[in-house]
Amino acid sequence: MRLTVLGCAGSFPGPESPCSAYLVEAGGFRLLVDFGSGALSTLQRYVGLHAPDAILLTHLHCDHILDAASYVVVRRYAPDGPYPPLPVYAPSGAPDRLAAVYGQEDSTVEDVYQFYGLQPGTFPIGPFTVTVDRMNHPVETYGVRLEHGGRVLCYSSDTAPCDALLRLAQDADVFLCEASYLDGLDNPPDLHLTGREAGEAATKAGVGRLLLTHLVVAWGSESQTVEAASGAYTGPLEVVRAGATYDV
Repeated sequence: MRLTVLGCAGSFPGPESPCSAYLVEAGGFRLLVDFGSGALSTLQRYVGLHAPDAILLTHLHCDHILDAASYVVVRRYAPDGPYPPLPVYAPSGAPDRLAAVYGQEDSTVEDVYQFYGLQPGTFPIGPFTVTVDRMNHPVETYGVRLEHGGRVLCYSSDTAPCDALLRLAQDADVFLCEASYLDGLDNPPDLHLTGREAGEAATKAGVGRLLLTHLVVAWGSESQTVEAASGAYTGPLEVVRAGATYDV
């Protein structure tokens, strides 16, 4: 598997990155996991406007879905369009949410997207074996485990500490994990992980490599987050950047 980071800023676009969007490729198939604010720009810059063969939206917060609404124009109104419906795996309510964001009265986006509702379990998307489970976040949110060719990539999505995250990440080769909050502060509960909590989850799950994402630059120091995570996890660790690629 090959991972391309299209966006990694947490909660709102940062000065150097759009919000969450990750393209995972295997066997010629491209799965876009989340499609947050600004990621349509980097999709064109790094992989191409029509790269995705399917989309998986982990939850319906704006920083993970907004550009899926903008993408309607690309597929519906292109000079060589309209394009056939693109498979979208998402929590309940996604068709109505994206239609509302798109903004036409009584609109639908189901001519552009073919929706499949997520629920905890394992299922195929293209060449991937996909397992999702509910995370500890205020809305219906799914962490994701992708398996292909004996390799495993786990993505936390947005979550506070929970047992489901450890199950998904167990023995993963690469763990793409959020670290939104700084340690030592009175952070809101049941919302996000700190660097230390991300490191602890990586250690407990026995992952091979930890990639930190969803940092909110405006809220604190990246170096503090890395220091806290490396105090809890001794394996390879780095903060991802928009445009970075990784072989899983």
